[in-house]
Amino acid sequence: MADIPVLSDCTPLTPEQNDLRLMVREFAADRVAPLVAEANERERFPRQLLTEMAGLGLFGGLVPEEYGGLGLDHLTYSVVIEEMARVDHIAAVYMSMPSSLVGAGLRHYGTEEQKKRWLLPLAKGELFGAGGVTEPRSGSDVAGLTTAYRADGDEFVLSGSKAWISNLDNADFLITFATRDKSLGRKGISAFIVPADAPGVTLRPYRNKLGFRSISTGDVFLDEVRLPADHLLGEEGQGFYVAMGAVESGRLAVASRAVGQAHAALEDTLAYAPERVVFGQAVSDFQLTKAKLADMATGVVTARLLTHAAARLMDTGDRARPQLSMAKQYASDVLQSVATEAVQVHGAYGTSPEYRVSRIYRDAKVFQLVEGANEIHRLLVADYLLGNRK
Repeated sequence: MADIPVLSDCTPLTPEQNDLRLMVREFAADRVAPLVAEANERERFPRQLLTEMAGLGLFGGLVPEEYGGLGLDHLTYSVVIEEMARVDHIAAVYMSMPSSLVGAGLRHYGTEEQKKRWLLPLAKGELFGAGGVTEPRSGSDVAGLTTAYRADGDEFVLSGSKAWISNLDNADFLITFATRDKSLGRKGISAFIVPADAPGVTLRPYRNKLGFRSISTGDVFLDEVRLPADHLLGEEGQGFYVAMGAVESGRLAVASRAVGQAHAALEDTLAYAPERVVFGQAVSDFQLTKAKLADMATGVVTARLLTHAAARLMDTGDRARPQLSMAKQYASDVLQSVATEAVQVHGAYGTSPEYRVSRIYRDAKVFQLVEGANEIHRLLVADYLLGNRK
């Protein structure tokens, strides 16, 4: 999996950044790549790989070193997530969780005790978590959730359900959200740390999904789940902001993973096109194929540049919300386009599980839906441009 200079030289890296990138590349090629197809077929990520990834510190990401993390800047984080995603974007999902939807709320809003109890082992790969935001009738509309909570003495009691929650088979706890009064909108939402084995918690995984098959995804049912007061994350009424802070780093990770997958699809197409002979000549000799390859490469490079630009802006302390929406939407759209062309160039073989472009093609559709559907991100970007959002 050598670099293709025209694709990879667009962002100069420091020696330290490059060393970390190459370490992830080597691990991905040696240990992850041989297991991807089987994990996809079995719909289960190998637990042994999680143990090995923990041993290398791959879950540390943006988490500060004092809480067991690597303390990476956002650009380096984006680079290593993309590198893993070139081989398996689900492994990259696990890498990103302590820094995004699961860990970001703890990092920014958790008490010192909560950080030591939940964030530190999360960053070390000793515990795993899930982010419970989406509900059957509220996905991108976080403020529209209906899971409710009430205070009962020194405890909180949660009831409701979540849908399309990932990592159900490995999660030790969930960061989830509930409202005390629906009429308050986002001001009524609070965030909670819910142990996966708490009484009243039921997990129901889905089977045979279109994509993202090797990570367990499904429903979470909360039936009068009682939590002690120290399981409230942040203050009451801060839940919407906990969620939004988490999805910002989550969108950077999604964009980075999309770039990695698009790069992989292009790599496979560049390798295959000269070998496939049609009408007596290699497919790569046809002008139409060359045009496809040029457009695919342009998409990969521009998506990478846009993602890295958002990461650099975040490293200045800017929350980079419009830039992250642009990066997530654009990178996932590029992935869909590149994956489609990759299958087209592969022909019938592009539908075979023997060729990973078929898996990338199915996963690409899901990228356009997770961390906010792309239609939502277009609306957000337009609102920023029009001055409707600050």
